[in-house]
Amino acid sequence: MKKVLIIQNKRIGDVLIASVIANNFKAKYPDSEIHLMAYDFTEGVVMNNPNIDRFISLNEKELKRLPVLIETIQQVRAEKYDIIFDSYSKTQSRIICKFSGAKMTIGNKSRKKLGNWGYYTHPTRPLKEGKHICGKAIEDRIHLLRIADNFETIDYEPHIFLSEEEKKEDWLNKYSDKKVIVMGVLGSTPQKSMPYEYVAEMCDFITENYNVYIFFNYAPHQKEEAMKIYEMCKHKENIILDIYPKTIRDFIKVMYQADALVANEGGTVHIAKALDKPTFTIFSPYVNKAHWASFEDGKFHKSVHLLEMKPNLFDSFTYDERKKIEKDPHELYKQLTPEMILPELDTFLKSNL
Repeated sequence: MKKVLIIQNKRIGDVLIASVIANNFKAKYPDSEIHLMAYDFTEGVVMNNPNIDRFISLNEKELKRLPVLIETIQQVRAEKYDIIFDSYSKTQSRIICKFSGAKMTIGNKSRKKLGNWGYYTHPTRPLKEGKHICGKAIEDRIHLLRIADNFETIDYEPHIFLSEEEKKEDWLNKYSDKKVIVMGVLGSTPQKSMPYEYVAEMCDFITENYNVYIFFNYAPHQKEEAMKIYEMCKHKENIILDIYPKTIRDFIKVMYQADALVANEGGTVHIAKALDKPTFTIFSPYVNKAHWASFEDGKFHKSVHLLEMKPNLFDSFTYDERKKIEKDPHELYKQLTPEMILPELDTFLKSNL
């Protein structure tokens, strides 16, 4: 029996994507024991996954403290893993791999010339470009998997596993007279968030042209900012505000009962796709669409990016250039106007509603 650890110290969408490693490894080795180590707030996205035998919860801030990191290394060593997949390769996870005692550790080399200190038994680099409709982010995870063994049959799609009891929970029944579009009104970070007036204009377009409710979705700490957008909207009677999912698991249940998602690129988009819901994604100017636009067919899953609309705005789109844009993408974001987005959104809604 093989004992496997997957480390994914990032956010919700990344953890869901990393679960494809567990799904495919367990499919080939059903007797294997697979653990997933990730930040505590991400657990809901992999809950009930039969391919993950144990979730190891980490606190993001605490892990940066040396005593906590040392204790975590000791816990990992005690498990005596055969294989560790480090699917994000942060400083802490690299150190954990180096001192893990695992027979095989697989992760990406540092971009820095002097940043590789023998962290992995099998170091690699992310793929130069993606070739599969799943998007490069998922392909990079599958690349790590294939270093460990020969996997001929691959399931590229992340899955969310809801229990029958969860499926029956009544979240949107009082709004069953119309279809419900979940609207991600804010990105997971300010850099991923559209100008508020643009979001309000999109909401007005949807409610004026389609007989639907819009479910405002935002993180708990974003409520004040979300209300600013709400106040800008003309048709407040069609916006759902009296239901709020307190946990990521609750959001998953709401999304399961809703009909589509319109949102800034982020974890909610990956959740909706894993639930087989149609998605319309607005990418921040600094995000590489080729990496994160998974399973896009231009109809069921559709997206917009400023680079496609105004390619002459970008002198280059290298990693270093994207990092510069990330520091302050708002001026570029303003150039992705509703006039550009709404025709694409209209086509999406007509296809899926």
